[in-house]
Amino acid sequence: MAPILEIKNLYKNYGSLNILKDVNVSIGSGDFLVLVGPSGCGKSTLLNCIAGLEPISGGSIEIGGQDMTHVSPKDRNIAMVFQSYALYPTMTVAKNITFGMKVRGVEKAEQDIKLAEVARQLQIEPLLSRRPAQLSGGQRQRVAMGRALVRDPKLFLFDEPLSNLDAKLRVEMRTEIKKLHQNLGASMVYVTHDQIEAMTLATKIVVMKGGVVQQIGTPAEIYSKPANLFVADFMGSPAMNLIPAKAKKNGSGYNVIIERAGGEPLVLHEKRTKKLPANVVVGLRPEDIGDAQYRKGRDLHVSSCQVDVVEPAGADTFVLMSLGGKEVTARLHAETGATPGKEIEFAFDMKKLSYFDADTGDRLELQ
Repeated sequence: MAPILEIKNLYKNYGSLNILKDVNVSIGSGDFLVLVGPSGCGKSTLLNCIAGLEPISGGSIEIGGQDMTHVSPKDRNIAMVFQSYALYPTMTVAKNITFGMKVRGVEKAEQDIKLAEVARQLQIEPLLSRRPAQLSGGQRQRVAMGRALVRDPKLFLFDEPLSNLDAKLRVEMRTEIKKLHQNLGASMVYVTHDQIEAMTLATKIVVMKGGVVQQIGTPAEIYSKPANLFVADFMGSPAMNLIPAKAKKNGSGYNVIIERAGGEPLVLHEKRTKKLPANVVVGLRPEDIGDAQYRKGRDLHVSSCQVDVVEPAGADTFVLMSLGGKEVTARLHAETGATPGKEIEFAFDMKKLSYFDADTGDRLELQ
């Protein structure tokens, strides 16, 4: 089956400034693609190129198997939800939602059917006679989504649609969008700088930096096997611990040596086979460093480390320590006995360790 969206070798330049560099992305029908990265990485520009709001400098864009590279936005069969909602202030909610259909000459009876269907889906039936000024931020967001839904497009495009909402409402609306995607089976492209939003919504994530795609994968792939140090550091909250280390051959495996201030180095025994360079960066998620007393398993390395800071966080307790000259976070049991200045036994999950080349920053795959 042909991809619903296929971007090939896409470049976008403003004069001599390269904004997007050789972007290649494709998604199947029903996928939820999230473009994520820091401010200025090119994700909104890429979305505008897909929408046809920005002309591209090279490459091609296909939607539903048709080349849309030079097709105007109105003929691309897409619907876009903007950060600002872009609602008409003098029109009622009902008229805001049906306005696009009216312009396209859709019969009044069909407009009414579509409006009723979308209002029910988004639970905005009581709001149809109100104007945007009488709505909360979350209600305006629903109306903007309703206007996109009535078009029944091949592709929905969302440009940071939740960034104007407060934290609690963001979480609620995120759930609404997730439900909407599941119920409609629609194909969506969504831009955000919030990596938690990306992880919870996406079926596929594109991580960008400086106009270059760093990694494309499922949320689980991006989280567990980041392609490089940038992705490892950007995705996850708290971020992955990235610890400088030395690798020395030891039989069929390696000793991975991590310096500790004022004490013996921490030596992890890596049994997986692959040639490691002398200088590596060890990546380990906070949840993969646990309390030894609660962890059992054959691939655990247990070692005593000094606790610097203890941060209770309800169900978990975060403990900070210093390894390899870096502050390292462990996610421990709520009932941990850790206290600052004391040593406790930590269990390092060797199966979950990632390794990165200290010079290139690229992930090193082990067997």
